[in-house]
Amino acid sequence: MLHAVGFAREDFKKSQVGIASTWSMVTPCNMHIDKLAREAEAGVGAGGGKGIIFGTITISDGISMGSEGMKYSLVSREVIADSIETVMGCEMLDGLVAIGGCDKNMPGCLIAMARLNRPAVFVYGGTILPGCINGILAEKRLNKERAALIADKPLDIVSCFEAVGKHAGGQIDERELTLIEEHAIPGAGSCGGMYTANTMASAIEALGMSLPNSSAQNAVSKEKAMDARAAGVAVVEMIKRGLRPSEILTREAFENAITVVIALGGSTNAVLHLLAMAHAANVKLDIDDFTKIGKRVPVLADLKPSGRFLMSELVAIGGQTPLMKMLLEEKLLHGDCMTVTGKTLKENLKRVKHYPKGQEIVRPVSDPIKKDSHLVVLYGNLAPGGAVAKISGKEGLSFSGKAIVFENEGDALKAILDGSVKKGHVIVIRHEGPVGGPGMREMLSPTSAVMGKGLGKDVALITDGRFSGGSHGFVAGHITPEAALGGPLAIVKNGDPITIDASKRTIDLGVSKAEIEARLKKWKKPATTYKRGVLAKYAATVTSASLGAVTDML
Repeated sequence: MLHAVGFAREDFKKSQVGIASTWSMVTPCNMHIDKLAREAEAGVGAGGGKGIIFGTITISDGISMGSEGMKYSLVSREVIADSIETVMGCEMLDGLVAIGGCDKNMPGCLIAMARLNRPAVFVYGGTILPGCINGILAEKRLNKERAALIADKPLDIVSCFEAVGKHAGGQIDERELTLIEEHAIPGAGSCGGMYTANTMASAIEALGMSLPNSSAQNAVSKEKAMDARAAGVAVVEMIKRGLRPSEILTREAFENAITVVIALGGSTNAVLHLLAMAHAANVKLDIDDFTKIGKRVPVLADLKPSGRFLMSELVAIGGQTPLMKMLLEEKLLHGDCMTVTGKTLKENLKRVKHYPKGQEIVRPVSDPIKKDSHLVVLYGNLAPGGAVAKISGKEGLSFSGKAIVFENEGDALKAILDGSVKKGHVIVIRHEGPVGGPGMREMLSPTSAVMGKGLGKDVALITDGRFSGGSHGFVAGHITPEAALGGPLAIVKNGDPITIDASKRTIDLGVSKAEIEARLKKWKKPATTYKRGVLAKYAATVTSASLGAVTDML
């Protein structure tokens, strides 16, 4: 059977390396990964091993966003991890190169690597280049005054979502919205800001599970092809040395990952995924560790969604390694952690040059964008099990307002777009948790609509669902216990006062304890929508978001 798939006689004496490809034409994030898989296969061969390419699924968060389909997004992380583990375990392969380019397939790959504990290297598919509406093209379809507003400005996926809100608010017309949609995504690669894909790639590199700067390369570049090939060589060397993920995925490595995520201003999804990855690696990590580390680590990178720059611009000034060198010099990273190169983090960074003078993308530690973490873990009578807020500081550090309650994301989006949501509202979206959704949908559509409508500083949004890395504004998600399990979010009423305080790390419903208890006594668990299939299976096995929403905690 192996002769039939390309093995020569001498290949049976070589280490066999699985190359997990998340290639798919479902999304531009992964449309080029088949080529990177071939590069990794060539690298394995050059290193003296034999590569075997196999596939796993990928879904598109961006395309499914705001629809019922988004319920499958977080579920796909588990399916990907299970499928890679299944192929590797069944075929008894010696090592693994996994190539991912989208929000869920990256942590899915790492969860599988941790479970298998066989020599493994992760390759990031790379970031997309910015889209742009050429001024001449725009002028053909718009008058010159209107064209100048949108032409020659860098665009990305969040530009589209926010344009929907601007269109609803009358700031742009149908032609301008169409132009943005047509030109925001120019080709292959993951969404261009410090959204979840780039956040997780950065975290994985900080963990030591990918080669230096794998997280900060353009998807369409010779550097990315070289990265994939070098990963194939590296995994064969790991096999020879007996170097396994368990020696790399330590408690200190996860602290490094959290530190880098904070410094980059990364996605709230990093909390969910790093908890799940640590669980797979048998490393003790909890949501309060993000608070402990966040008190001493500043936000340094001025990257979208709340900042000015795209990931491709960080790539142009040197990528992630100069940032990590800066953090190491400030004693904010553990330099002795082992990496897939067979060297420590400190050794990998020894010859890295600092960022060029005059660049504005990454601030020095002495002049941070925010002196402590933007990822704030909140507790209170609305979230006794914790919640995760993304507070850049631009929105302020506290918000008090009156609840406007929605039982699902779709109803909330309609109300934002039609003007029902007004200044001073705290938008409450419930029954979107891991069990209640099921699947814990991302709230990029409503948060982008809020920003597009110009309400970013005037309303807050809280949910037992989660947020896209592209979300910004005063938002708090992952509220636990979730509403479907009888958490206090389930009994919030329209007009109830809610206060979120990032400084005190609290989220509270302004009604009496007796009233909360009385409402909870009357609460009835909602009927389950999904009776069979993968969503039903997920809802029956998934744990709380505060535990990483894992499905194998037996």
